[in-house]
Amino acid sequence: MTAGFCQRCLHYTFDYETPKTLVIPNIGVGCVFRFTQLLVVLYVVGYVCVVQKAYQETDSVISSVTTKVKGFAFTNTTDMDPRFWDVADYVIPSQGDNSFFVITNMVVTPNQTQSRCPELPNPSTTCVDDCDCIEGHSDPRGNGIQTGLCENYSTTAKTCEVLSWCPLEIDTKLPEHALLASAENFTVLIKNSITYPKFNVHRRNILPHINSSYLKRCEFNHATDPDCPIFRLKNIVSEAGEEFQDMAVKGGVLGIIIDWSCDLDWWAGKCYPKYSFRRLDSKHPVNNVAPGYNFRFAKYYKTQDGEETRTLIKAYGIRFDIIVFGTAGKFGIVPTIVNLGAALSFLSLVPVVTDWFLLTCTRKRDLYSKHKVTNLNEDAETESVSMGTGTSYGTQ
Repeated sequence: MTAGFCQRCLHYTFDYETPKTLVIPNIGVGCVFRFTQLLVVLYVVGYVCVVQKAYQETDSVISSVTTKVKGFAFTNTTDMDPRFWDVADYVIPSQGDNSFFVITNMVVTPNQTQSRCPELPNPSTTCVDDCDCIEGHSDPRGNGIQTGLCENYSTTAKTCEVLSWCPLEIDTKLPEHALLASAENFTVLIKNSITYPKFNVHRRNILPHINSSYLKRCEFNHATDPDCPIFRLKNIVSEAGEEFQDMAVKGGVLGIIIDWSCDLDWWAGKCYPKYSFRRLDSKHPVNNVAPGYNFRFAKYYKTQDGEETRTLIKAYGIRFDIIVFGTAGKFGIVPTIVNLGAALSFLSLVPVVTDWFLLTCTRKRDLYSKHKVTNLNEDAETESVSMGTGTSYGTQ
């Protein structure tokens, strides 16, 4: 018994079995078989290898961005004194993290001092007498801390008095046309450096062939100057499908997208940035509460008497977000072997598909099924004989 058990173990360990082949002279089945093989090869070679480049190792980009805006503007309106604007005035803050903001419109409240004044009229601040006002109460959506007094806001309305920076800002009087309409001619220099650490590749968007004289005269254009890193703001907005003067009234958010997708194989070793532009904030004409982009900042002064005053500015403008992304690929033996193995496994499924077609869709499917079952029975009998004697093996 022990000898029989050892013989069976040797049989399972060292014997090699191969399936028998049934040759069927049928053009239809043959076409299905070859066509399925062709589909698998086209998928593996055409899509996986050529389109997806699955033979490559990949790495994600690491990026840093700095910007520098240039341009001048002049305003002369009834709400403020004539004024010349330069970079220090309309770029707030002066430095940003992969973004910059340019003022295009504003509401200015000059000569504010810390004092008492009637609150702006709204359902929560209107009053009839002092009993309607609570001393020390503050509404986060209001403008100050109530003093407990009810004062005349106008000849027709009374509101609770507040301790605040007075006079209060009235931000409903936004200019219909952007004050800094000439901001469309401002330019921005974008300096972008990227690294692919896995491949030790470093690139800049200021390419090696660009010199200082070229930078002084170039301006980005997809057709004529695609490598120039200097962009006119009006062109950026136009590329995003917007009109600068319309967007400048209430502001918005635009994305400057830099694509660093690179093929680092020796036959395609080019790695250049590709620029595109898109509006990022919502501009839906119906469901668009609080449209645009704005924030407040103040400039503080001291009078000759030592009293502190300030000029409050509610700034509307365009924020430009610089978005850098990309993936680099380079030939690697490991992904090549893995995807080659996957291709072979797909090819091994072709006979299964062909057998299903053979036994389901052909007119002689009963005959083919009978032959396959006969072969399977013969295989089983042969295996039984070989395990019983250890010497006889079936052949066909």
